[in-house]
Amino acid sequence: MSVPVQGPLPSAEWLEVVARAPLVSIDLIVRDAQQRILVGLRRNEPAAGFWFVPGGVIRKNETLDAAFARITHAELGRSTARRDATLLGVYEHHYRENFLRTPGIGTHYVVLAHELSIDDAPELPGDQHDDWRWMTAVELREHPRVHPYTRAYLR
Repeated sequence: MSVPVQGPLPSAEWLEVVARAPLVSIDLIVRDAQQRILVGLRRNEPAAGFWFVPGGVIRKNETLDAAFARITHAELGRSTARRDATLLGVYEHHYRENFLRTPGIGTHYVVLAHELSIDDAPELPGDQHDDWRWMTAVELREHPRVHPYTRAYLR
């Protein structure tokens, strides 16, 4: 029996979820042919103003494969199958902030980090990021605005 995937919730309902439960998400460690990693300068909280790998939240009743295809399409402008990526591990991200900047409500993510390679530069959307950049591992470790959670993927 197939259960419909829950679409995005209205902001007030989503804030209730953020306040009461951890979110399960997929982060994408995208490498190019020179082994540089793609990062975006985040526009939204949490982690606004930091360079961060692309990613997104898994929706209720969404399979991991469907979520991966949707998130890669939304973040990279093209759908990629999860089988074409490598699971790096499970990570936890804790933030004091939330997407609405409502005081006193933090955000807790359980993150499934996946690494994938792409051969060409994708058409990157700009709705959640002010800029995109390919960085070497050294640049990621040394740049002061790369978020520590992004650096953790290099270990």
